[in-house]
Amino acid sequence: MSTTTADGHVHLSQEERDALRAKYRRERDKRMRSDGNDQYIEPTGRYAHFVEDPYTPKVERKPVTDEVTVAFIGGGFAGLCTGARMKQAGIEDFHIIEGGGDFGGVWYWNRYPGAMCDTAAMVYLPLVEEVGTRPTMKYVLAPEIWRHALRIAEVFELRKNALFSTNITQLEWDDADSRWIVHTDRGDRIRARFVAMGLGPLHKPKLPGIPGIESFAGHAFHTSRWDYGWTGGTPDGAPMTKLADKRVGIIGTGATAVQCIPPLGRDAKELFVFQRTPSSIDVRNNHPLDEAWFESLKPGWQKEWLMNFATLQTGGFAEEDLVKDGWTDIAIRVRDRVVRDLGASGSILDMATIQKAFEDSDDEKMTEIRARVDAIVKDPKTAALLKPWYRQLCKRPCFHDEYLQAFNRPGVHLVDTDGKGVERIDEKGAWVNGVHYDLDCLVFASGFEFATDFTRRAGFETVGRGGEKLSDHWQDGMRTLHGIHVHGFPNLFVVGLVQGGGLISNITHNLVEAGTTITAIVKHARETGQEQVEVTPDAESAWTQQIADAPQSFLGNPECTPGYYNNEGREMTRRDKLNVGSYPLGPVAYFQYIDDWRKSGKFAGLTFRRAHAPAAKAS
Repeated sequence: MSTTTADGHVHLSQEERDALRAKYRRERDKRMRSDGNDQYIEPTGRYAHFVEDPYTPKVERKPVTDEVTVAFIGGGFAGLCTGARMKQAGIEDFHIIEGGGDFGGVWYWNRYPGAMCDTAAMVYLPLVEEVGTRPTMKYVLAPEIWRHALRIAEVFELRKNALFSTNITQLEWDDADSRWIVHTDRGDRIRARFVAMGLGPLHKPKLPGIPGIESFAGHAFHTSRWDYGWTGGTPDGAPMTKLADKRVGIIGTGATAVQCIPPLGRDAKELFVFQRTPSSIDVRNNHPLDEAWFESLKPGWQKEWLMNFATLQTGGFAEEDLVKDGWTDIAIRVRDRVVRDLGASGSILDMATIQKAFEDSDDEKMTEIRARVDAIVKDPKTAALLKPWYRQLCKRPCFHDEYLQAFNRPGVHLVDTDGKGVERIDEKGAWVNGVHYDLDCLVFASGFEFATDFTRRAGFETVGRGGEKLSDHWQDGMRTLHGIHVHGFPNLFVVGLVQGGGLISNITHNLVEAGTTITAIVKHARETGQEQVEVTPDAESAWTQQIADAPQSFLGNPECTPGYYNNEGREMTRRDKLNVGSYPLGPVAYFQYIDDWRKSGKFAGLTFRRAHAPAAKAS
């Protein structure tokens, strides 16, 4: 039988662990399907407007036909961080081109009620120390995050460099002049010496491919395009008074839904939560940050916090846990168990020891999370259906102090689909297990495209040297050096986390590092009079191969319940691994490696050349 240790952790017997394995497999098998990512569809037809901007009217302007040193595609934190580094390096002539009506990226689009970061603000908000922002809470709400994004733009005077409400239609490399030609839907034809793309790993809305989805006659919107005109309320939390007599259905119970369901449950006459797989809901314990404490932090504190979080969250050692959250908790448990097990047995440190420590710690953590459901949700049947039966990192962990409590409201109804999802939709509502639910409104909390083809997610084609398309170059999987450089596409930089640090628990840390790296390269090219910079075929091949050869990461574990972390439950092919993999030694090692790489000034793996110098041939 399970016992509770002095530190409050649950200890399970081997019999209980074996039973958990069997339960996890049964629940996973219910949700397995052959179509993987293809189960989702792009917003088209009546839902085509889901990719449009409902917040900022498009103001007509004349086409831009100038020449700049850098064109950055994307005005989220990737573009802001890179723009800030460019300004610090004395590079002033660049454009940030953004499809939305302002800076902010994901935090411009996602204005749904309850939206907030699920990583502590001290590490999630980039450049906090540099721009003088003071987070009000440990986990700040979306409007505050957006204000921080605008603060970065203000401090570094990036607005004058921006082209908003502008979408790229094609990038085309002109090898004779060593320039990228940037085409947009505004008729712009911009010549850029360098182009960087920071489109975000989760930015293009997707919809569930439920039969009849187009037939619904009521109101419908995606969470990233919240319709406050219909619901009432504001992103700052004002009540959605127009829902007082409405029956609302929400499809999806992932990180976004966990945040918006409490306010929906508060304001709607009735809320029907259609659940395929419950999220794991750990304690958030949000609280205000003390102003005096914040002001007492020593210069350089954010870099220290960033590395502390990354180190502990990936199983490393630090004297203190500065962030103290759910992300670091499970990693510290695993680390401490490995040390304890090695001390008890005298065995060697190998992957089997680490794997066992992870599984044992995860079993205990998830048992505690399921016990929390019982402690909060009053109805035993509802509580049972809200329990997650999988390992914590099979799906993105959620932390919330109001989500489970929402199901104690009489107007909030959990509609569990036993892993099957909504059966079909008709003009009046949704069907689950042969039961029809009448609805006035459907909210799609179905997330964003992940690991689909880059060109599809970007919405445009990139044409490199000799007319080669990036979609063709990556037909068998992403190929890069450092997740940034692509052979055959000189002066092009990709900003993200794939094939780089891959720190998915704190995406902005990856973006700051990438922006710093790109700026160092551009600065070196300008100072040395080099027109082109390109990764060599051998360097690209070697880096890509180590991604492909890396052991299967836990996030890709086919034994997990399906989700975007693990290719929707389908076994990872080489192509899949290349499209989601990261540096095999982990984020901390990558950040240290890339810092040494750029500081050396040698930029190993890259070739700098003056215009018209012959390019290396791909082998």
